[in-house]
Amino acid sequence: MSSGFKPPIVPAGFFGIVLGLAGLGNAWRAAHQVWHLPAIVGEIIFAVAAIVWAVLIALFALRWIFARAESLSEAHHPVQCCFIGLAGVSTMLIAIAAEPYSRFAAIIPFGLGAAFTLGFALWRTGLLWRGNRDHTATTPVLYLPTVAGGFVTAGVSAALGYPDWGQLAFGVALFSWFAIESVLLHRLYTVETLPVALRPTLGIQLAPPVVGAVAYLAINGGVPDMFAHILVGYGLMMALLLLRLLPWIMEQPFSVSYWGFTFGATALAIAPIRMVGHGDTGAIALLAPYLFAAANIVVGLIALGTLRLIVQGRLLPPVAGAPPPQAAPA
Repeated sequence: MSSGFKPPIVPAGFFGIVLGLAGLGNAWRAAHQVWHLPAIVGEIIFAVAAIVWAVLIALFALRWIFARAESLSEAHHPVQCCFIGLAGVSTMLIAIAAEPYSRFAAIIPFGLGAAFTLGFALWRTGLLWRGNRDHTATTPVLYLPTVAGGFVTAGVSAALGYPDWGQLAFGVALFSWFAIESVLLHRLYTVETLPVALRPTLGIQLAPPVVGAVAYLAINGGVPDMFAHILVGYGLMMALLLLRLLPWIMEQPFSVSYWGFTFGATALAIAPIRMVGHGDTGAIALLAPYLFAAANIVVGLIALGTLRLIVQGRLLPPVAGAPPPQAAPA
């Protein structure tokens, strides 16, 4: 652009902040409904999530207008590209925040977010199907376009009164998760270890089973059946495995990439609370308060770390260079 204006180059991965905040707000809403905790806490957290989302959407749009080269570089990067899908996912979560106040204010962002999510998932998956990728670029970010996008579309569809559409989206997410998980675990088991800078992306590994559980409960009317327990059980295993790997993951100094842990952590709290609200007892009822407390601790610590980066002027990372030759072509 002739104006020479350059907005801040904010990576699409920053939308993960919105996912974590919106997830915690949703957990507090569920806790209010089931345990009668203060409703205002969840609404304040949702309001903060909406403000962060609005700022990021504006910067994202400005970057594509005034810094197109950097935006295209991110879109064709073998790892960073998948975070772009979070723009649509976060927009759908803002629809959940708005739903109690105005159905119209919820339907509009849901429609826009779902359309963007589907379009990006088709574009990115089409490139992946062409092959010609370096298998070392296989990380949990591959879940974001189809798995995260599909499960969130399913849950929000049901919350807005369209469970039949939610079931279709759930199918997209579920079978995409199964397929990608096998590829990812094969890479982790058989190829060289993840580079230090990519290790925090393993936090995303927690999200599919527990976000899937939240979506499943939304489309089945909240019935805490065996499949819901299976999803939460696998999520608990992923959480424990990430705890076991945390010292290894934290060889990468703290950055915004650690927000990748928060969406799964908050979903692991939401699903059991909703199951308790529908009469579940036993193990789920015992674990639910502890998982809720853990979600608050995880998001709180990561939020404090992010505020520290802001104060130190280290929030934005250096601008990424061009993608390696293995990246998928345009």
